[in-house]
Amino acid sequence: MLSATDLKALCLEQAAAEETFPFGAEVSVFKVAGKMFALSALDARPLSISLKCVPEVATKLRIEYPAITAGYHLNKQHWNTVLIDGSVPDRLVREMIEDSYDLVRAGLPKAVRLTLG
Repeated sequence: MLSATDLKALCLEQAAAEETFPFGAEVSVFKVAGKMFALSALDARPLSISLKCVPEVATKLRIEYPAITAGYHLNKQHWNTVLIDGSVPDRLVREMIEDSYDLVRAGLPKAVRLTLG
């Protein structure tokens, strides 16, 4: 099961990703080029992470995994919150982080994307 340290590392290993704290010191917001792709209160128990997702995929994941719910305080069509309780495979959480990053990055202007590497 992924730890808070693992989640933070997975988010920060994305190209040009940064951790910010716009909602206070207790909530890590991971951004690329100023746009959020992940949100987590890494010290909270239970641990969870909110991630952007293609709407059709978001719905399927919520049906398949009870630990994946509509994004808490986020656009519920585009964001999922994943409870890190061991019921969602670590590999899937990693893929969801990467997919969230890719979705946000794809929405950036081409000139910005080219500077990200």
